[in-house]
Parts: sequence; structure tokens; C-alpha cells
Amino acid sequence: MAGRQWQPPPSRSKSRLLLLLLLVSLAAAILILSFSAPSSRTSVIARSSSPVSYPSVKPETSFLVSLGHLLASHHPSSHDDTARVVDDDAVVSRFDESVSKREGLKLPEELHYPMALPVRVYVYEMPRKFTYDLLKLFFNTYQDTTNLTSNGSPVHRLIEQHSVDYWLWADLLAPDSERLIRNTVVRVYEQEDADLFYIPFFTTISFFLLEKEQCKALYREVLKWVTDQPAWKRSEGRDHILPVHHPWSFKSVRRYMKKSIWLLPDMDSTGNWYKPGQCMRESQSKRTTLLLFRGRLKRNAGGKIRAKLVTELTEAKDVVIEEGTTGDSGKAAAQNGMRTSIFCLNPAGDTPSSARLFDAIVSGCIPVIVSDELELPFEGILDYRKIALFVSSIDALQPGWLLSYLGNVSSAQIRIMQDNLVKYSRHFIYSNPAHPLGPEDLTWRMMAGKLVNIKLHTRRSQRVVKESRSICTCDCRRANSTGFPPGVFP
Repeated sequence: MAGRQWQPPPSRSKSRLLLLLLLVSLAAAILILSFSAPSSRTSVIARSSSPVSYPSVKPETSFLVSLGHLLASHHPSSHDDTARVVDDDAVVSRFDESVSKREGLKLPEELHYPMALPVRVYVYEMPRKFTYDLLKLFFNTYQDTTNLTSNGSPVHRLIEQHSVDYWLWADLLAPDSERLIRNTVVRVYEQEDADLFYIPFFTTISFFLLEKEQCKALYREVLKWVTDQPAWKRSEGRDHILPVHHPWSFKSVRRYMKKSIWLLPDMDSTGNWYKPGQCMRESQSKRTTLLLFRGRLKRNAGGKIRAKLVTELTEAKDVVIEEGTTGDSGKAAAQNGMRTSIFCLNPAGDTPSSARLFDAIVSGCIPVIVSDELELPFEGILDYRKIALFVSSIDALQPGWLLSYLGNVSSAQIRIMQDNLVKYSRHFIYSNPAHPLGPEDLTWRMMAGKLVNIKLHTRRSQRVVKESRSICTCDCRRANSTGFPPGVFP
């Protein structure tokens, strides 16, 4: 037709190219969809250093508030005896074979030591009477402050003070989408996948809120339940975590679980006294007291040094030495005293340390530690020399020595240590969800460093013939007068 130009038909090569591009696009779309689709939960969680996207959840630091949320949101099954209970050695052998088989499937680079993060933890699903029932007992009777210990301290305040067992467990129970420290620790749902096993029994609550004989009976039940598990029998408990955070709790059965990892006192924070760093910034110019001690002036064992220090420091200029009192007025007086003091005296108590040390840290009062046998939490990670002064008992008791020593600390050094206290305070504030570099996070990092020795002693115990001579390990070399075996914390 006139006016139209002839166009050649498309070549076969161009048609094939278009078809190929269409197929590639379709394959890419299918691949993207397969990665974006939610997958079912697998039992094996790979260790990875890839970044994790954290949820925008504000951590709750109040023990009571966090506990209320947990009890309201968690509804455990009535069939809570789900963990395997056995007396058959063949079952334990099959469990050990399963663990060895899974370890054999790992690539060589996954077997490098020290162990990589995250730590994989199996949480025992114990009967409710060991877990939720004890938490509800505490929560429902919290307002009853008439129940006092022998030294006059409110029982519930002590339970709140020694609450590390709650904070660790609550974080492990939370869905992954709500957790902030997934690069450090993950919960696994098959025992064969676990590095460590968590025993969620609340020793402090049971010790203080149950009658003596009822408490001992419950301890025996816990002992029987845990030591019947195949994983316990395989390692003799070496890879099991047992929170025994109050020095008086769980005493009647301790010797039967001495090879496990114990979380021992005293590493607790403040019971939500302050917002970290806030009181330091607000009160630095108001610190008019040189040295403060407020607490029980007479203690047992290593704490006897307190009475001697009181004699030495009473009526000294710019020094406040007071007997502590309980209740809201005592708490307010302690808070105000720490906020207005440059140094806070921290002598040994019934144990080498006390919660007073961590109260001082988060209040910006430089701790002066007089405790010759003190072990500090996370000391493999944190350098306490940046935030505290350490004094030997012999020096502290020399007439005039301690005040002269503190008077020679320069104002520049004091400012540096106060600034470091602001930075360090985050390491001693429990929260739910647990936050990175908080005490829960550092706890798991310290445990990760123990995994190699745990495997070493477990495998050594498995291959030693019963008739051969006894091989002494570190399990018996560090026994002390308190009966505490070596654990993660002092």
C-alpha cells in the first residue's frame, strides 16, 4: 500500500533472547518468594556472625512489673513433664550417640575453639510447682512486708535482689522476634543440639516463702527430676546451669549437684533504683560527703571487718557511717546517701561481696572495696580498676590510712572514674528483654568461655574405666569453706 514502509519479520534469535529473559525473570521471582516466605522452625540453629535486626521494644527493668507481664502472657501446658525421665543406661547411651552423630555432621570450621557465639541453650520444661507456681506465690504475696528475715530485712526485697534466675529464664522464654541478644544466646528445642542446659528452678523464692520441711522436700524432688534426665547422666551435670543466687538456699542437696555450673551471689543490681546514668549526671555537683557506709555494722565471718572499720572511721570529718534500716525510709536514705557521696565503702559481709557494691556503681558513687577474697562478676570482660578502688584489710585498719589514701586521689582521677561509672552501669541493670552488654548478655558470654573445659571434662569422664585410678579434676580443687564448687560467679 502506498505510503507504508515494509518491515522485516523479527528474527528467530531475537525471539529466543526474549524468551530467555522471561525465564530468568520468572526464576528470580520464584527465588525471592522462597526466601521471603516464613519457614517452619528447625531444631538446629546455626552459629552466625551476621547482623541481627533488633525489635524496637523498650526493656522493662522492674522485676515486679516484668514478672506480672510474664505470668499474664505465658500459659504453660498442663502436661509439663515433657522432659525425658529415665533410669535406663541404654537410653543415656543412645542420647550420647545422637549428640556425637550431630557433632560429626559439622564442618571443620565449626569445631574451632574457643566456641563461637551464640551459645545454644536447652531450657527444661519442668513441672509447674518448680517454676510458675513459685513465681505466682511471690507475685500474689508481694505486698505482705510483715514477713521478715532474722536480720529484719523484708523477705520480698531479698527475693527481688536475688532474681538472676528469673531474668535469664524470662529472656530465654521470649519469642526470637522480641529478644535483643540473639547473637549471644539462642534457645534450642532438641537436647542433642544444646551446648548448655538451663534448670529453671527458683531456689531463693522456695527458700524464703515455703516452710522449712516443705522446702527441703521440694529440693529433693527437683534433685530427682533433674538427675534423671539423659543429658544430666551423660555429663554428670557439667553442662547444666543451676541458679543458686542466695547463699542460704538449696543447701540440703548442693553436694549432689556440685559438678554443674552454679550462678552464685553476689552479682545482682539495684531492684530498679535508678535510671542508669541519670543520677550521676544530676548529682555530681552535690557530692559533699567524702565516704559513706550505710548498712549492717556487724556481720559474721569475713564481715567482722565492718565493726573494726566503724571504730576507725566514726566521727571522722566528711565521713558518714550509719546503721541501715529497712522499708521505704531506709531505701530513700541509702539512695540519697550514695547520690551525695564521692566514695562508698564496700567491706565484706556474710559473703565477700554484697548488692551494695552494684547500688554504688549505678548511683555514681566510687566503690572502695575492702574484701580480700572478693571475686567480681564478668571480670574477664570488665576492668573494675576503672570504676573502683581496692584496699587490703590490713591497710584499711591502720589508723588514719584509709582517709589519707582517699584524700590523695586527685579530682581529675575522680572525674574519670565517675564518667566510667556512667558507662559501666548498663552492665548491672537487668531487663526484659535483656539488652546487649547487660548482665544477662555478659553472663552468657562468660559461659561461652567455659564450654571447651566443660566438653573436656565430660569426655574425660566418659572414657575413664571405672576400675582405673581416680583422676582429680578442677571439680574438687577449689572447694572452700562455704561448700560452693567453682561456678560462673562468686
